[in-house]
This record gives sequence, C-alpha cells and structure tokens, in this order.
Amino acid sequence: MLLPNLDVRLERKIIDLYEQHKIRAANIDWSYHEFVPWELGRSFKEIPWSIEQRSLPPAVCIAIETALLTEVNLPWFTTYLSSTFTGSLNVLQEFIHTWVAEEDQHSNLLETYLLLTRNADPKQLHQLRKTVVESGFESKFTTPLEAITYASFQELATLVFYTNVAKVAAPYDETLAVLLRRLAKDESLHYSFYRDVVQAHLELEPNYLMFVAPVLLGFFMPGNNIPDYEERMKVIAKDVGYGPSHYYKQVVMKLVEFWGIRELRPTTVEAEKARLDILKYCDRLERVTRRLG
Repeated sequence: MLLPNLDVRLERKIIDLYEQHKIRAANIDWSYHEFVPWELGRSFKEIPWSIEQRSLPPAVCIAIETALLTEVNLPWFTTYLSSTFTGSLNVLQEFIHTWVAEEDQHSNLLETYLLLTRNADPKQLHQLRKTVVESGFESKFTTPLEAITYASFQELATLVFYTNVAKVAAPYDETLAVLLRRLAKDESLHYSFYRDVVQAHLELEPNYLMFVAPVLLGFFMPGNNIPDYEERMKVIAKDVGYGPSHYYKQVVMKLVEFWGIRELRPTTVEAEKARLDILKYCDRLERVTRRLG
C-alpha cells in the first residue's frame, strides 16, 4: 500500500534536484530594483493619482494587478507548503525556504512598477492587497505528493501567464515585458523542481497517480480569492493571452505529456481509474477548447 507521503527511496534524487536548482538560481540571481523605472516616480501628495495617468490598456493593468494580488499571498502559500511537508523529507523544508526567498521579490517588483508608472490607483490597490491577504489560502490537497503536484501546475500556469502577458504588453511598455519575463525565469526553475519530483515518483511507482489525479482534476489558481476574480480572468482570457485554451494546451497537456501519463501502467484498480479519469478530463478540455476556437 502506498503512503500519502514522499517516497524515502527518492530522498537522494530529490536532494540532487534541489542542489541543481540552487546552482541554476545562483546563475540568474537578481534584485527587483534593477527592473523598475525609478525615473518615473512622483509624489502622490503633490500629484494625486487619476485614471488618465495610466499608460497601459485596461486589460493589461488588470492582468498585472491580478498577478500582484496572487503573489502577495506568499505568507499563506508558505504556511500551506511548510505545514504539508512537516514530517516528510527534510529536503522539502529546505527547498521551501529557498523558494520563499526567491518568490519574495515578485510582489515587490509588480507593486513598485504599478505605483511608479501610475497604472494602478494606489488607495484601491492597498485595499485590495489587504483584503486578499486577510482572506488567506487553504487547499484540499493536504498530502506532500499532492502539494508538489499542485505546485507543479501552479508554477507552470504562472510561468505561462507571465510569458503570454509579456508578449501583449511589449508594444506598450518593453520595461514591463522585461520584468515579466524575469519573473517567468523564477517560475520556470520552481516548476522544474516540483515537476521532476512528481516524475521521479511516477517512474518509481506508477500507482502514485492516485495522488496526482485529484490535483489535476480539481486544480485552481491560488488567486481565486481576489475580488471579482472570475470577471478579471474573463478579461485576461479575451485580451491578454491567458484563458482556458492556454491552460489546456500550455499547462495541462504539457504536464500530462511530460509525465507520460498515457503510457503509464499502474497495477492497482484505483491508480488505473485515476489514469483513465485524467485522460477523460483531458479529452473534455480539448472539446471545450475546440468550441472556444
């Protein structure tokens, strides 16, 4: 019987993945002050904010604000992962410490950009930030392997989001495109670590699909507690390059194919059912994507 924990036989493998992550991250070490246009800064007391000061299209502003309001919940994401990995392999607690240190700059970068460029109402942004952080974050995926699977999807979805929005934003502000691509580099490294930990489990024992399937079938982005989240995502899907079809093609199928889920051959009834449920879900997403065009 599989335990809902990380497999101790993979401890050395996960330690190696963590060491590889630290080397890669050290090669692209950065500070957010290098990526924001400080020369645009003006006093809000002397020059109060007004909507006419925005330089970006409304949809791009919504996308950047939504990204910020997701990133500011880092304390709650940290709590979730740290508590989930308590009692599991020590390397996961060590990785979370590194992950937090690297993620910590993201909200600072996005908020500073929005304020310097006046692409957000500072008072409204402050209230939104406070509301989101007060709302916290909870997940029904409470076992270590489920949490790592969730993080794989979340990091890849964020990577795709930043990359796609950067393409749309570039004609309006190349500085914004550059900083979004910089955030995407961090997300890429984090995604790779989580993804490879899951892959190692599936290669060792395909029956671990039992813990992957619930996450894949019930995934939600951590920003879903943002006020008017559904309306925001509709705008982003329509005008900024991240919607259901992008999620299916660039997130779900990328992981399903990377993990080789179609080719896995579990030996338990429960795990095989999980595999078939995943494939049915992918087929359903494909049909929806075709209808959306």
